[in-house]
Amino acid sequence: MLLRFLRSSVLLLPLFCCDLACTGAASDPVSIVEPIDVAADDWPWWRGPTHNGVAVAGQTLPAAWSALENVLWKTPVPGRGHGSPTVVGEQVFLATADEQQQTQSVLCFDRKTGERLWTTEVHSGGLSDKGNKRATQASGTVACDGERVFINFLNRDAVDTTALSREGEQLWQQKITGYVVHQGYGSSPLLYGSLVIVTADNKGGGAIAAFDRATGETVWRHDRPEKPNYPSPILLPINGRDRLLLTGCNMVSCFEPLTGEVLWETAGATTECVTSTVTDGTHVFTSGGYPRNHVAAVRVDGTGEVAWDNDVRVYVPSMLIHKGHLYAVTDAGVAICWKSDTGEELWKGRLGGTFNASPVLVGETIYATNEAGTTFLFRASPDNFGLLAKNAIPGEVFATPAICGNRIYLRIAEQQDGKRQEMLYCVGLRE
Repeated sequence: MLLRFLRSSVLLLPLFCCDLACTGAASDPVSIVEPIDVAADDWPWWRGPTHNGVAVAGQTLPAAWSALENVLWKTPVPGRGHGSPTVVGEQVFLATADEQQQTQSVLCFDRKTGERLWTTEVHSGGLSDKGNKRATQASGTVACDGERVFINFLNRDAVDTTALSREGEQLWQQKITGYVVHQGYGSSPLLYGSLVIVTADNKGGGAIAAFDRATGETVWRHDRPEKPNYPSPILLPINGRDRLLLTGCNMVSCFEPLTGEVLWETAGATTECVTSTVTDGTHVFTSGGYPRNHVAAVRVDGTGEVAWDNDVRVYVPSMLIHKGHLYAVTDAGVAICWKSDTGEELWKGRLGGTFNASPVLVGETIYATNEAGTTFLFRASPDNFGLLAKNAIPGEVFATPAICGNRIYLRIAEQQDGKRQEMLYCVGLRE
């Protein structure tokens, strides 16, 4: 059964002002969005099928696992990366970089067995030796439209988007912009209609651009401020219309995704953001860590009104929205629930450890994995903090898990004979 996230019957009306002010019918012809069919048991891009960290509900997942319990398979991953697994059909994709060999590649594994099917080297040489040493040269997540896979890499002081076939053949490569390294780079491609939308904010002046998925031709492009910033572009529904959102560079930006038209930009974010925003339909939520820690709710009507904000540090893990409540895991390992409309804190509970991976919501349960490989399961309920389980596969985890098809896919770096070795784990109940 296919979950058609982008439907050809959805009609987008061009806007000439902010969403809530445009109540009349637009006179311009409507645009039909080409569909991207996503199977219900796939995880096709960063933050999952609906771009907000919410997995398909009703999955049968193990309540407990460890390195020896409920592991269906595990397989070594060459090199190093922080990108999350992408799962489409019978394939699992990962981006990786070998800093000794000076290569950046896309890997493809068999979904059922973990066998590595192919490796495509995208860049040889040109890796940066600057930035945060905890960052990697492969921190973005692959996106797959069912026919092609797309990845962004920083290489030779520029960021490129590369398209490959499902068999690993390179189809095209397009430069987004030059790039001045501050911390690193980790923005992931966004697929919408016939487009792949990409960003590369940086101190040298970045860009947000849309390329044709089939040809790599530039469809639209905007220059961005000369500021370091790290989020991926995110597509979310606002007032019944698909909107492209980007936070950071001291603002929140809203675009019409097909044309790139800037619908509104407003203050409400810090300079440097990492998280991918979510919306409750009335606000978009931004969080950042430089020059100040903050979580803020910015109204989606383009008025610039910040409904509420606080000084909580949710810098790296992206947040979740569920039934009018905003859930976050701080970098320092505290789970928090706020009312999304007012910012009232309803509860907080200590998980433990440092967090880089973003939490994932499955039904009424949140899965949050810390840097040491422990995954905490707790209730997505405003009533209280309810810890349900704590499962550990010891290692180093920066990548967000993919949860789909009754399986959990985890990228974990282990120590084997005193050496760092990344592994891809598939956790689930045996049939």
